Amino acid sequence: MNYLDQKVWRANHSSVWKEIVSRFGQADYDDATKRAGHEATLKAEYDALEYARKREAEYPSVQECVHAILDDDLDALQAKRADIKTKYPKG
Repeated sequence: MNYLDQKVWRANHSSVWKEIVSRFGQADYDDATKRAGHEATLKAEYDALEYARKREAEYPSVQECVHAILDDDLDALQAKRADIKTKYPKG
């Protein structure tokens, strides 16, 4: 489970502490050198998923998807999703 649930990266966010402790243990978090290394690793992982956060922000809402299904407008929905995937490709 990944605890990094931030819109903007903040190393002092509680999700960073949770992630380091869950992966490496409290002793690694308490050691400033190890913590800095783990924070750098988590930041790189966070940055690698930027495309996913941008896609999520632009994807149609659940309500829009339901309306598209009920209105038999799936082609437009799929086209919108494809445009967003093109705009924000995976790393």
